[in-house]
Amino acid sequence: MAKKLAVIGAGLMGSGIAQVSAQAGWDVVLRDVTDEALRRGSDGIRASYDKFVAKGKLEASAADEAFARIRTTTELAAVADADVVVEAVFEQVEVKQELFGILDGLVKDEAVLASNTSAIPITKIAAATSRPERVVGTHFFSPVPMMGLCELVRGHKTSDETLATARGFAESTGKTCIVVNRDVAGFVTTRLISALVVEAAKLHESGVASAEDIDTACKLGFGHAMGPLATADLTGVDILLHATDNIHTESQDDKFAPPEQMRRMVDAGDLGRKSGRGFYPY
Repeated sequence: MAKKLAVIGAGLMGSGIAQVSAQAGWDVVLRDVTDEALRRGSDGIRASYDKFVAKGKLEASAADEAFARIRTTTELAAVADADVVVEAVFEQVEVKQELFGILDGLVKDEAVLASNTSAIPITKIAAATSRPERVVGTHFFSPVPMMGLCELVRGHKTSDETLATARGFAESTGKTCIVVNRDVAGFVTTRLISALVVEAAKLHESGVASAEDIDTACKLGFGHAMGPLATADLTGVDILLHATDNIHTESQDDKFAPPEQMRRMVDAGDLGRKSGRGFYPY
């Protein structure tokens, strides 16, 4: 019998997680609050499968079978028979705590509750439930079908069994996992990229070097595939600003304090590729 997965949030991350999971044989229910959000998510999944087929990386029949394993709904109660529930909603602790408190009363006892948060401590989210030992972080990376990493995060009370289930789920989708054993804000990857983006933005803000030269230094000097400011534009300047703010608030470490330039960019709507302008024009 196929394992059952529920994904909460049909945005880019949630739909990507649904896509790779269905392709791996999971029966997936994708839930969002509006039919329009679900249509966008479903259309994005279908388009992504079609691209893989066109490139010869996926058989058309396999794409059709995977897509058929995904159903969409606006009903949160649809999570009731899921073995694993992955949350991929707005990156705000109060929003996630409210959702996990509701999920706690809907899912079966043995279900694993996972969060795709990139910066919020899992322990804070798990505290909204009566089963903190069944809560874990599964931090996938965007675009999910292309990125090979999943960061598994132990909350303060996450059990070994829960971590093993999360690893089995993530690895079944083709991801390589790293384990964050201490629940620090930002975990490993977001702390690293946030520190680099913050320092790069400070260098740019103070006129030390252009965005292009800062990114070139990281690509050619360190072998990075993409420079930190281009990464910020791809991820979303607003998303990285929110993440660095979360880490700075939790850690009180000033190396994570974003420069004023990033705040003004967000105020002005210069969010990166999605808005047409960030550190670079698009």
